[in-house]
Amino acid sequence: MTQRSIRLFQMNATVGDFSKNLQKLERAADQARADGISILIAPELALTGYPPEDLLLRPALIQKLDVAETKLCEISEGLTLCIGLPTLAPKMLRDYDPGDLSFKPTSLNNSLVIYQCGRRLTEYHKNSLPNYQVFDERRYFVAGTEPKVCAIEGIRIGLLVCEDVWVPEIVEATCALGVDFIVVVNASPFAETKIAERYWHLRDRASKNHTPIAYVNMVGGQDELVFDGGSFVVDRRGEVVAQANFFAEEMLDVTWNGADLVGSRLVALPSKDWLLYEAIVTGVRDYFAKTGFKKAVVGLSGGIDSALTLVCAVDALGAENVHAVMMPYLYTAEISVTDATRQAEVLGCEFSILSIEPMVREFMGMLGPSFEGHPVDATEENIQSRCRGVLLMALSNKTNALVLTTGNKSEMAVGYATLYGDMAGGFAVLKDVWKTRVYDLARFVNRDREVIPERVISRPPSAELAPGQADSDSLPPYNRLDQMLSLYIESDQSPQAIIDSGFDSKEVKRICRLVDINEYKRRQSAVGPRVTARGFGRDRRYPIANRWSF
Repeated sequence: MTQRSIRLFQMNATVGDFSKNLQKLERAADQARADGISILIAPELALTGYPPEDLLLRPALIQKLDVAETKLCEISEGLTLCIGLPTLAPKMLRDYDPGDLSFKPTSLNNSLVIYQCGRRLTEYHKNSLPNYQVFDERRYFVAGTEPKVCAIEGIRIGLLVCEDVWVPEIVEATCALGVDFIVVVNASPFAETKIAERYWHLRDRASKNHTPIAYVNMVGGQDELVFDGGSFVVDRRGEVVAQANFFAEEMLDVTWNGADLVGSRLVALPSKDWLLYEAIVTGVRDYFAKTGFKKAVVGLSGGIDSALTLVCAVDALGAENVHAVMMPYLYTAEISVTDATRQAEVLGCEFSILSIEPMVREFMGMLGPSFEGHPVDATEENIQSRCRGVLLMALSNKTNALVLTTGNKSEMAVGYATLYGDMAGGFAVLKDVWKTRVYDLARFVNRDREVIPERVISRPPSAELAPGQADSDSLPPYNRLDQMLSLYIESDQSPQAIIDSGFDSKEVKRICRLVDINEYKRRQSAVGPRVTARGFGRDRRYPIANRWSF
Protein backbone atom coordinates (compact mmCIF):
# COMPACT_ATOMS: atom_id res chain seq x y z
CA MET A 1 0.00 0.00 0.00
CA THR A 2 1.38 3.42 -1.02
CA GLN A 3 1.03 5.95 1.80
CA ARG A 4 2.07 9.56 1.36
CA SER A 5 1.87 12.74 3.48
CA ILE A 6 0.43 15.74 1.65
CA ARG A 7 0.53 19.37 2.79
CA LEU A 8 -1.74 22.14 1.51
CA PHE A 9 -0.01 25.53 1.81
CA GLN A 10 -2.74 28.14 2.26
CA MET A 11 -0.57 31.01 1.09
CA ASN A 12 -0.92 34.79 1.20
CA ALA A 13 0.81 35.83 -2.02
CA THR A 14 1.72 39.41 -2.92
CA VAL A 15 0.96 40.36 -6.51
CA GLY A 16 4.12 41.00 -8.50
CA ASP A 17 6.52 40.22 -5.65
CA PHE A 18 8.23 37.15 -7.08
CA SER A 19 11.04 37.33 -4.53
CA LYS A 20 8.79 37.39 -1.47
CA ASN A 21 6.50 34.70 -2.84
CA LEU A 22 9.46 32.45 -3.63
CA GLN A 23 10.82 33.00 -0.12
CA LYS A 24 7.53 31.84 1.35
CA LEU A 25 7.54 28.78 -0.85
CA GLU A 26 11.14 28.01 0.07
CA ARG A 27 10.40 28.21 3.81
CA ALA A 28 7.33 26.05 3.36
CA ALA A 29 9.36 23.45 1.43
CA ASP A 30 12.11 23.44 4.07
CA GLN A 31 9.54 22.80 6.78
CA ALA A 32 7.81 20.14 4.69
CA ARG A 33 11.04 18.23 4.21
CA ALA A 34 11.78 18.46 7.93
CA ASP A 35 8.30 17.09 8.68
CA GLY A 36 8.55 14.22 6.23
CA ILE A 37 5.97 15.63 3.80
CA SER A 38 6.04 14.09 0.32
CA ILE A 39 3.84 16.52 -1.62
CA LEU A 40 3.50 20.27 -1.04
CA ILE A 41 0.66 22.10 -2.80
CA ALA A 42 0.44 25.91 -3.21
CA PRO A 43 -2.52 27.92 -4.61
CA GLU A 44 -3.43 29.14 -8.08
CA LEU A 45 -0.94 31.73 -9.43
CA ALA A 46 0.91 31.58 -6.11
CA LEU A 47 4.09 32.73 -7.83
CA THR A 48 2.64 35.97 -9.23
CA GLY A 49 -0.19 36.55 -6.79
CA TYR A 50 -3.80 36.81 -7.93
CA PRO A 51 -4.99 38.65 -9.91
CA PRO A 52 -1.84 39.99 -11.61
CA GLU A 53 -4.00 41.75 -14.21
CA ASP A 54 -2.02 43.68 -16.85
CA LEU A 55 1.29 42.80 -15.22
CA LEU A 56 0.84 39.67 -17.32
CA LEU A 57 1.29 41.82 -20.42
CA ARG A 58 4.67 43.23 -19.37
CA PRO A 59 7.67 41.99 -21.41
CA ALA A 60 9.69 41.62 -18.19
CA LEU A 61 7.26 38.95 -16.99
CA ILE A 62 8.94 36.30 -19.12
CA GLN A 63 12.37 37.04 -17.69
CA LYS A 64 10.97 36.88 -14.16
CA LEU A 65 9.33 33.54 -14.91
CA ASP A 66 12.64 32.22 -16.26
CA VAL A 67 14.48 33.21 -13.09
CA ALA A 68 11.71 31.78 -10.93
CA GLU A 69 11.82 28.48 -12.82
CA THR A 70 15.36 27.84 -11.64
CA LYS A 71 14.43 28.68 -8.07
CA LEU A 72 11.32 26.49 -8.10
CA CYS A 73 13.39 23.55 -9.28
CA GLU A 74 15.76 24.12 -6.35
CA ILE A 75 12.85 24.38 -3.90
CA SER A 76 11.50 21.02 -5.07
CA GLU A 77 14.63 19.08 -4.06
CA GLY A 78 13.58 16.16 -1.88
CA LEU A 79 9.83 16.52 -2.43
CA THR A 80 7.10 17.18 -4.99
CA LEU A 81 5.95 20.80 -5.34
CA CYS A 82 2.60 21.56 -6.99
CA ILE A 83 2.16 25.28 -7.66
CA GLY A 84 0.05 27.61 -9.77
CA LEU A 85 1.82 30.03 -12.12
CA PRO A 86 1.48 31.48 -15.63
CA THR A 87 3.27 29.62 -18.41
CA LEU A 88 3.86 30.44 -22.04
CA ALA A 89 1.43 28.67 -24.34
CA PRO A 90 3.21 26.10 -26.57
CA LYS A 91 3.26 28.29 -29.69
CA MET A 92 4.66 31.25 -27.76
CA LEU A 93 7.26 29.01 -26.18
CA ARG A 94 8.50 27.99 -29.63
CA ASP A 95 8.85 31.63 -30.65
CA TYR A 96 10.49 32.81 -27.43
CA ASP A 97 14.11 33.99 -27.60
CA PRO A 98 15.57 34.45 -24.07
CA GLY A 99 17.84 37.17 -25.43
CA ASP A 100 14.94 39.31 -26.68
CA LEU A 101 14.14 41.60 -23.74
CA SER A 102 11.24 43.19 -25.66
CA PHE A 103 9.43 39.87 -26.11
CA LYS A 104 5.84 40.43 -25.02
CA PRO A 105 3.59 37.58 -23.88
CA THR A 106 0.34 37.39 -25.81
CA SER A 107 -0.61 33.78 -25.13
CA LEU A 108 -0.30 32.52 -21.59
CA ASN A 109 -1.78 29.56 -19.77
CA ASN A 110 -2.98 29.63 -16.18
CA SER A 111 -1.17 26.48 -15.14
CA LEU A 112 -0.61 24.02 -12.33
CA VAL A 113 3.04 23.02 -12.58
CA ILE A 114 4.57 19.99 -10.88
CA TYR A 115 8.23 20.10 -9.80
CA GLN A 116 9.94 17.09 -8.33
CA CYS A 117 13.45 16.57 -7.02
CA GLY A 118 14.93 19.54 -8.85
CA ARG A 119 13.15 19.36 -12.19
CA ARG A 120 9.86 20.27 -13.82
CA LEU A 121 7.81 17.10 -14.10
CA THR A 122 4.69 18.25 -15.95
CA GLU A 123 2.05 20.96 -16.12
CA TYR A 124 -1.70 21.25 -16.52
CA HIS A 125 -3.37 24.24 -18.18
CA LYS A 126 -6.64 25.52 -16.73
CA ASN A 127 -9.51 24.53 -19.02
CA SER A 128 -12.33 26.73 -17.71
CA LEU A 129 -11.34 30.41 -17.70
CA PRO A 130 -13.87 32.52 -15.75
CA ASN A 131 -14.85 35.76 -17.40
CA TYR A 132 -17.65 37.05 -15.20
CA GLN A 133 -18.04 39.13 -12.02
CA VAL A 134 -14.50 40.05 -10.92
CA PHE A 135 -12.74 37.64 -13.29
CA ASP A 136 -11.09 38.63 -16.59
CA GLU A 137 -9.04 35.52 -17.31
CA ARG A 138 -9.81 35.39 -21.03
CA ARG A 139 -8.13 38.78 -21.35
CA TYR A 140 -4.83 37.17 -20.36
CA PHE A 141 -4.95 33.41 -20.76
CA VAL A 142 -5.56 30.77 -23.38
CA ALA A 143 -7.68 27.89 -22.13
CA GLY A 144 -6.22 24.43 -21.93
CA THR A 145 -8.17 21.70 -23.71
CA GLU A 146 -7.05 18.43 -22.18
CA PRO A 147 -7.42 16.78 -18.78
CA LYS A 148 -4.21 15.80 -17.04
CA VAL A 149 -3.18 13.08 -14.62
CA CYS A 150 0.30 13.02 -13.13
CA ALA A 151 1.97 9.96 -11.61
CA ILE A 152 3.70 11.09 -8.43
CA GLU A 153 5.48 8.51 -6.29
CA GLY A 154 3.18 5.75 -7.44
CA ILE A 155 0.00 7.80 -7.05
CA ARG A 156 -2.14 8.97 -9.98
CA ILE A 157 -3.18 12.53 -9.23
CA GLY A 158 -5.70 14.47 -11.30
CA LEU A 159 -4.79 18.14 -11.77
CA LEU A 160 -7.32 20.98 -11.81
CA VAL A 161 -7.21 24.75 -11.37
CA CYS A 162 -10.00 26.59 -9.54
CA GLU A 163 -12.98 27.04 -11.90
CA ASP A 164 -12.32 23.62 -13.44
CA VAL A 165 -13.77 21.86 -10.40
CA TRP A 166 -17.06 23.77 -10.83
CA VAL A 167 -17.55 22.15 -14.24
CA PRO A 168 -18.79 18.54 -13.86
CA GLU A 169 -17.60 17.51 -17.32
CA ILE A 170 -14.01 18.56 -16.62
CA VAL A 171 -13.92 16.59 -13.38
CA GLU A 172 -15.47 13.56 -15.09
CA ALA A 173 -12.95 13.70 -17.96
CA THR A 174 -10.10 13.83 -15.45
CA CYS A 175 -11.44 10.91 -13.44
CA ALA A 176 -11.93 8.89 -16.63
CA LEU A 177 -8.14 8.81 -17.04
CA GLY A 178 -7.89 6.85 -13.81
CA VAL A 179 -6.99 8.83 -10.70
CA ASP A 180 -6.40 8.13 -7.04
CA PHE A 181 -7.35 11.64 -6.01
CA ILE A 182 -7.63 15.17 -7.43
CA VAL A 183 -5.66 18.28 -6.48
CA VAL A 184 -7.34 21.60 -7.24
CA VAL A 185 -5.43 24.84 -6.64
CA ASN A 186 -7.49 27.98 -6.18
CA ALA A 187 -7.59 31.74 -5.86
CA SER A 188 -11.25 31.90 -4.90
CA PRO A 189 -12.28 35.26 -3.38
CA PHE A 190 -14.61 35.60 -0.44
CA ALA A 191 -18.28 36.49 -0.69
CA GLU A 192 -20.87 35.86 1.99
CA THR A 193 -22.43 32.96 0.09
CA LYS A 194 -19.25 31.52 -1.42
CA ILE A 195 -18.11 29.10 1.27
CA ALA A 196 -21.34 27.11 1.21
CA GLU A 197 -21.15 26.93 -2.59
CA ARG A 198 -17.62 25.52 -2.45
CA TYR A 199 -18.62 22.79 -0.03
CA TRP A 200 -21.59 21.82 -2.18
CA HIS A 201 -19.58 21.62 -5.43
CA LEU A 202 -16.63 19.72 -3.98
CA ARG A 203 -18.75 17.21 -2.09
CA ASP A 204 -20.89 16.66 -5.16
CA ARG A 205 -17.90 16.14 -7.48
CA ALA A 206 -16.15 13.78 -5.06
CA SER A 207 -19.16 11.61 -4.25
CA LYS A 208 -20.41 11.31 -7.84
CA ASN A 209 -16.95 10.33 -9.14
CA HIS A 210 -15.93 8.34 -6.03
CA THR A 211 -12.74 10.39 -6.01
CA PRO A 212 -11.15 12.33 -3.11
CA ILE A 213 -10.35 16.00 -3.73
CA ALA A 214 -7.79 18.26 -2.02
CA TYR A 215 -8.76 21.92 -2.36
CA VAL A 216 -6.11 24.52 -1.50
CA ASN A 217 -7.11 28.19 -1.58
CA MET A 218 -5.24 31.47 -1.44
CA VAL A 219 -5.66 33.75 1.58
CA GLY A 220 -5.26 37.51 2.03
CA GLY A 221 -6.40 40.79 0.51
CA GLN A 222 -5.59 42.16 -2.95
CA ASP A 223 -7.15 45.52 -3.81
CA GLU A 224 -10.90 44.82 -3.90
CA LEU A 225 -10.61 41.07 -3.50
CA VAL A 226 -10.24 39.18 -0.24
CA PHE A 227 -9.27 35.50 -0.23
CA ASP A 228 -10.50 33.59 2.79
CA GLY A 229 -8.42 30.42 2.61
CA GLY A 230 -10.57 27.75 4.21
CA SER A 231 -8.74 24.99 2.32
CA PHE A 232 -10.30 21.58 2.82
CA VAL A 233 -10.20 17.95 1.73
CA VAL A 234 -13.11 15.62 0.95
CA ASP A 235 -12.86 11.85 0.76
CA ARG A 236 -14.33 9.68 -1.99
CA ARG A 237 -17.76 9.79 -0.29
CA GLY A 238 -17.72 13.60 -0.32
CA GLU A 239 -17.19 13.90 3.44
CA VAL A 240 -14.92 16.67 4.70
CA VAL A 241 -11.95 15.00 6.39
CA ALA A 242 -9.69 18.03 6.90
CA GLN A 243 -10.35 21.76 7.13
CA ALA A 244 -8.01 24.75 7.47
CA ASN A 245 -8.86 27.96 9.25
CA PHE A 246 -10.24 30.98 7.47
CA PHE A 247 -8.26 34.21 6.94
CA ALA A 248 -4.97 32.75 8.15
CA GLU A 249 -1.85 31.72 6.24
CA GLU A 250 -1.20 28.16 7.38
CA MET A 251 -0.64 24.53 6.44
CA LEU A 252 -3.15 21.67 6.31
CA ASP A 253 -1.87 18.08 6.29
CA VAL A 254 -3.62 14.95 5.04
CA THR A 255 -2.51 11.44 4.20
CA TRP A 256 -3.09 9.24 1.18
CA ASN A 257 -3.51 5.80 2.75
CA GLY A 258 -3.60 3.87 -0.49
CA ALA A 259 -7.38 4.00 -0.80
CA ASP A 260 -8.52 7.46 0.28
CA LEU A 261 -7.44 10.82 1.64
CA VAL A 262 -7.68 10.93 5.42
CA GLY A 263 -7.12 13.72 7.91
CA SER A 264 -7.76 14.56 11.52
CA ARG A 265 -7.88 18.33 11.62
CA LEU A 266 -11.33 19.86 11.40
CA VAL A 267 -12.38 23.36 12.41
CA ALA A 268 -15.92 24.55 12.98
CA LEU A 269 -17.38 26.92 10.41
CA PRO A 270 -17.41 30.37 12.05
CA SER A 271 -20.52 32.53 12.21
CA LYS A 272 -21.46 34.64 9.20
CA ASP A 273 -20.74 37.82 11.19
CA TRP A 274 -17.26 36.58 12.14
CA LEU A 275 -16.49 35.71 8.52
CA LEU A 276 -17.68 39.07 7.20
CA TYR A 277 -15.80 41.01 9.86
CA GLU A 278 -12.57 39.06 9.31
CA ALA A 279 -12.89 39.56 5.54
CA ILE A 280 -13.04 43.33 6.04
CA VAL A 281 -10.18 43.42 8.55
CA THR A 282 -8.04 41.21 6.30
CA GLY A 283 -8.77 43.48 3.35
CA VAL A 284 -7.66 46.55 5.32
CA ARG A 285 -4.58 44.88 6.81
CA ASP A 286 -3.28 43.55 3.51
CA TYR A 287 -4.06 46.70 1.54
CA PHE A 288 -1.81 48.60 3.92
CA ALA A 289 0.86 45.88 4.07
CA LYS A 290 1.02 45.48 0.29
CA THR A 291 0.96 49.19 -0.59
CA GLY A 292 3.42 50.24 2.11
CA PHE A 293 1.14 52.43 4.21
CA LYS A 294 1.53 52.09 7.98
CA LYS A 295 -0.99 54.51 9.45
CA ALA A 296 -4.64 55.41 8.91
CA VAL A 297 -6.77 58.43 9.64
CA VAL A 298 -10.55 58.11 10.13
CA GLY A 299 -13.20 60.80 10.36
CA LEU A 300 -15.15 59.76 13.46
CA SER A 301 -18.59 61.34 13.46
CA GLY A 302 -20.32 59.64 16.36
CA GLY A 303 -22.36 57.59 13.89
CA ILE A 304 -22.37 53.85 13.39
CA ASP A 305 -20.51 53.67 10.05
CA SER A 306 -17.45 55.57 11.21
CA ALA A 307 -17.57 53.76 14.55
CA LEU A 308 -17.37 50.36 12.83
CA THR A 309 -14.71 51.61 10.42
CA LEU A 310 -12.56 52.70 13.35
CA VAL A 311 -12.85 49.31 15.07
CA CYS A 312 -11.85 47.54 11.82
CA ALA A 313 -8.86 49.87 11.41
CA VAL A 314 -7.64 49.31 14.96
CA ASP A 315 -8.01 45.53 14.65
CA ALA A 316 -6.19 45.55 11.31
CA LEU A 317 -3.38 48.00 12.04
CA GLY A 318 -3.11 48.40 15.81
CA ALA A 319 -4.37 51.35 17.85
CA GLU A 320 -0.96 53.05 17.69
CA ASN A 321 -1.32 53.38 13.91
CA VAL A 322 -4.82 54.88 13.79
CA HIS A 323 -5.80 58.53 14.22
CA ALA A 324 -9.52 59.30 14.75
CA VAL A 325 -10.65 62.85 14.02
CA MET A 326 -13.96 64.35 15.17
CA MET A 327 -14.96 67.41 13.08
CA PRO A 328 -18.08 68.97 14.61
CA TYR A 329 -20.23 71.76 13.20
CA LEU A 330 -23.31 73.64 14.37
CA TYR A 331 -25.57 70.66 13.67
CA THR A 332 -23.40 68.07 15.39
CA ALA A 333 -25.17 66.75 18.48
CA GLU A 334 -23.23 66.90 21.74
CA ILE A 335 -23.83 63.18 22.22
CA SER A 336 -22.00 62.56 18.93
CA VAL A 337 -18.89 64.26 20.30
CA THR A 338 -19.25 62.42 23.62
CA ASP A 339 -19.68 59.02 21.99
CA ALA A 340 -16.81 59.53 19.55
CA THR A 341 -14.51 60.58 22.40
CA ARG A 342 -15.53 57.60 24.47
CA GLN A 343 -14.95 55.10 21.66
CA ALA A 344 -11.48 56.47 20.89
CA GLU A 345 -10.59 56.19 24.58
CA VAL A 346 -11.80 52.58 24.73
CA LEU A 347 -9.79 51.65 21.63
CA GLY A 348 -6.71 53.57 22.74
CA CYS A 349 -6.07 55.33 19.43
CA GLU A 350 -5.02 58.92 18.83
CA PHE A 351 -8.00 61.29 18.89
CA SER A 352 -8.46 64.91 17.80
CA ILE A 353 -11.36 67.33 17.66
CA LEU A 354 -11.17 69.89 14.86
CA SER A 355 -14.20 72.14 14.42
CA ILE A 356 -15.08 72.94 10.82
CA GLU A 357 -17.12 76.00 11.79
CA PRO A 358 -14.43 78.58 10.84
CA MET A 359 -13.87 76.85 7.48
CA VAL A 360 -17.56 76.72 6.62
CA ARG A 361 -18.02 80.35 7.63
CA GLU A 362 -15.16 81.43 5.36
CA PHE A 363 -16.43 79.37 2.45
CA MET A 364 -19.96 80.73 2.80
CA GLY A 365 -18.66 84.30 3.07
CA MET A 366 -16.63 83.89 -0.10
CA LEU A 367 -19.45 82.15 -1.98
CA GLY A 368 -22.21 84.43 -0.69
CA PRO A 369 -22.28 86.78 -3.70
CA SER A 370 -22.38 83.84 -6.11
CA PHE A 371 -25.16 82.14 -4.12
CA GLU A 372 -27.33 85.27 -4.00
CA GLY A 373 -30.80 84.60 -5.39
CA HIS A 374 -30.46 80.83 -4.99
CA PRO A 375 -32.35 78.98 -2.26
CA VAL A 376 -30.55 76.96 0.41
CA ASP A 377 -30.25 73.32 -0.66
CA ALA A 378 -27.84 70.36 -0.48
CA THR A 379 -24.98 72.65 -1.59
CA GLU A 380 -24.56 74.04 1.93
CA GLU A 381 -24.58 70.52 3.37
CA ASN A 382 -21.96 69.35 0.88
CA ILE A 383 -19.67 72.26 1.82
CA GLN A 384 -19.60 70.93 5.38
CA SER A 385 -18.69 67.47 4.16
CA ARG A 386 -16.01 68.82 1.83
CA CYS A 387 -14.44 70.87 4.62
CA ARG A 388 -14.06 67.64 6.56
CA GLY A 389 -12.55 65.99 3.50
CA VAL A 390 -9.97 68.78 3.18
CA LEU A 391 -8.93 68.37 6.82
CA LEU A 392 -8.58 64.61 6.56
CA MET A 393 -6.58 64.79 3.35
CA ALA A 394 -4.30 67.45 4.85
CA LEU A 395 -3.61 65.18 7.83
CA SER A 396 -3.05 62.33 5.41
CA ASN A 397 -0.48 64.29 3.41
CA LYS A 398 1.34 65.64 6.44
CA THR A 399 1.53 62.37 8.41
CA ASN A 400 1.60 59.87 5.53
CA ALA A 401 -1.56 58.27 6.87
CA LEU A 402 -4.13 56.83 4.47
CA VAL A 403 -7.67 58.17 4.87
CA LEU A 404 -10.25 55.44 5.38
CA THR A 405 -13.68 56.43 4.09
CA THR A 406 -16.70 55.34 6.08
CA GLY A 407 -19.64 55.08 3.66
CA ASN A 408 -21.55 51.81 3.32
CA LYS A 409 -22.94 50.01 0.27
CA SER A 410 -26.51 51.23 0.80
CA GLU A 411 -25.38 54.86 0.71
CA MET A 412 -23.06 54.35 -2.24
CA ALA A 413 -25.87 52.62 -4.15
CA VAL A 414 -28.21 55.61 -4.02
CA GLY A 415 -25.58 58.36 -4.01
CA TYR A 416 -26.15 59.34 -0.38
CA ALA A 417 -22.56 60.58 -0.17
CA THR A 418 -20.58 63.68 -1.10
CA LEU A 419 -17.94 63.67 -3.81
CA TYR A 420 -14.67 65.11 -2.47
CA GLY A 421 -16.27 65.15 0.98
CA ASP A 422 -17.01 61.97 2.92
CA MET A 423 -16.01 60.03 -0.23
CA ALA A 424 -12.47 61.49 -0.10
CA GLY A 425 -9.92 58.88 0.90
CA GLY A 426 -7.77 55.96 -0.13
CA PHE A 427 -9.66 52.87 1.04
CA ALA A 428 -13.40 52.41 1.56
CA VAL A 429 -13.69 49.91 4.41
CA LEU A 430 -17.47 49.37 4.27
CA LYS A 431 -17.93 49.96 0.55
CA ASP A 432 -19.56 46.56 -0.01
CA VAL A 433 -21.39 46.23 3.34
CA TRP A 434 -25.12 46.86 3.41
CA LYS A 435 -26.31 49.19 6.18
CA THR A 436 -28.27 46.39 7.82
CA ARG A 437 -25.07 44.34 7.99
CA VAL A 438 -23.26 47.35 9.49
CA TYR A 439 -25.66 47.09 12.42
CA ASP A 440 -25.04 43.33 12.65
CA LEU A 441 -21.29 43.85 12.73
CA ALA A 442 -21.52 46.64 15.30
CA ARG A 443 -23.34 44.27 17.63
CA PHE A 444 -20.82 41.55 16.80
CA VAL A 445 -17.79 43.63 17.83
CA ASN A 446 -19.64 44.49 21.04
CA ARG A 447 -20.22 40.81 21.90
CA ASP A 448 -17.63 40.73 24.69
CA ARG A 449 -17.36 44.40 25.69
CA GLU A 450 -18.81 47.71 24.59
CA VAL A 451 -16.30 48.84 21.98
CA ILE A 452 -18.89 50.92 20.13
CA PRO A 453 -21.10 52.91 22.53
CA GLU A 454 -24.55 51.33 22.58
CA ARG A 455 -26.17 54.71 21.91
CA VAL A 456 -24.33 54.87 18.56
CA ILE A 457 -26.08 51.66 17.53
CA SER A 458 -29.52 52.52 18.86
CA ARG A 459 -29.75 56.15 17.67
CA PRO A 460 -31.60 56.90 14.43
CA PRO A 461 -28.90 57.38 11.75
CA SER A 462 -28.20 60.96 10.62
CA ALA A 463 -25.61 62.77 8.52
CA GLU A 464 -26.03 65.77 10.87
CA LEU A 465 -25.69 68.26 8.04
CA ALA A 466 -28.90 70.13 8.82
CA PRO A 467 -31.02 70.78 11.93
CA GLY A 468 -32.90 67.63 13.06
CA GLN A 469 -31.77 65.71 9.99
CA ALA A 470 -32.29 61.94 9.79
CA ASP A 471 -31.47 59.44 7.04
CA SER A 472 -35.16 58.51 6.97
CA ASP A 473 -35.91 62.01 5.60
CA SER A 474 -34.28 60.98 2.33
CA LEU A 475 -34.37 57.19 2.29
CA PRO A 476 -36.73 54.35 3.19
CA PRO A 477 -35.91 52.37 6.36
CA TYR A 478 -32.68 50.49 5.73
CA ASN A 479 -34.16 47.03 6.20
CA ARG A 480 -36.54 47.73 3.31
CA LEU A 481 -34.01 49.73 1.27
CA ASP A 482 -31.38 46.99 1.43
CA GLN A 483 -33.82 44.36 0.21
CA MET A 484 -34.74 46.44 -2.82
CA LEU A 485 -31.13 47.30 -3.56
CA SER A 486 -29.98 43.71 -3.26
CA LEU A 487 -32.63 42.56 -5.71
CA TYR A 488 -31.76 45.31 -8.20
CA ILE A 489 -27.95 45.28 -7.89
CA GLU A 490 -26.99 41.74 -6.91
CA SER A 491 -29.83 39.78 -8.52
CA ASP A 492 -30.32 42.06 -11.56
CA GLN A 493 -34.09 42.05 -11.08
CA SER A 494 -36.11 44.62 -12.96
CA PRO A 495 -38.02 47.31 -11.05
CA GLN A 496 -41.27 45.61 -12.05
CA ALA A 497 -40.11 42.28 -10.67
CA ILE A 498 -39.20 43.98 -7.39
CA ILE A 499 -42.61 45.65 -7.29
CA ASP A 500 -44.29 42.32 -7.97
CA SER A 501 -42.49 40.82 -4.98
CA GLY A 502 -44.36 43.19 -2.67
CA PHE A 503 -42.64 46.59 -2.67
CA ASP A 504 -44.26 49.97 -3.32
CA SER A 505 -44.14 50.91 -6.99
CA LYS A 506 -43.24 54.59 -6.53
CA GLU A 507 -40.55 53.79 -3.98
CA VAL A 508 -38.96 51.07 -6.10
CA LYS A 509 -38.78 53.25 -9.20
CA ARG A 510 -37.26 56.11 -7.23
CA ILE A 511 -34.60 53.92 -5.63
CA CYS A 512 -33.68 52.20 -8.90
CA ARG A 513 -33.43 55.58 -10.57
CA LEU A 514 -31.07 56.79 -7.83
CA VAL A 515 -28.87 53.74 -8.36
CA ASP A 516 -28.66 54.41 -12.09
CA ILE A 517 -27.91 58.12 -11.98
CA ASN A 518 -25.20 57.83 -9.31
CA GLU A 519 -22.84 55.61 -11.27
CA TYR A 520 -20.62 58.67 -11.86
CA LYS A 521 -20.11 59.00 -8.10
CA ARG A 522 -19.27 55.35 -7.56
CA ARG A 523 -16.77 55.44 -10.42
CA GLN A 524 -14.83 58.04 -8.40
CA SER A 525 -15.00 56.26 -5.07
CA ALA A 526 -12.07 54.63 -3.30
CA VAL A 527 -11.40 50.94 -3.69
CA GLY A 528 -12.74 48.74 -0.90
CA PRO A 529 -13.06 45.05 -0.02
CA ARG A 530 -15.64 43.09 -1.98
CA VAL A 531 -17.62 40.86 0.38
CA THR A 532 -21.01 40.36 -1.29
CA ALA A 533 -22.04 38.34 -4.32
CA ARG A 534 -21.77 41.47 -6.46
CA GLY A 535 -19.88 44.56 -5.43
CA PHE A 536 -19.45 47.94 -7.08
CA GLY A 537 -16.29 48.51 -9.09
CA ARG A 538 -14.80 45.74 -11.22
CA ASP A 539 -17.73 43.47 -10.34
CA ARG A 540 -20.61 45.66 -11.63
CA ARG A 541 -19.77 47.72 -14.70
CA TYR A 542 -22.42 50.11 -15.94
CA PRO A 543 -21.93 53.02 -18.34
CA ILE A 544 -22.08 56.50 -16.85
CA ALA A 545 -23.41 58.22 -19.97
CA ASN A 546 -26.38 56.25 -21.25
CA ARG A 547 -30.08 56.62 -22.07
CA TRP A 548 -31.20 53.26 -20.68
CA SER A 549 -34.59 53.37 -19.01
CA PHE A 550 -36.58 50.78 -17.13
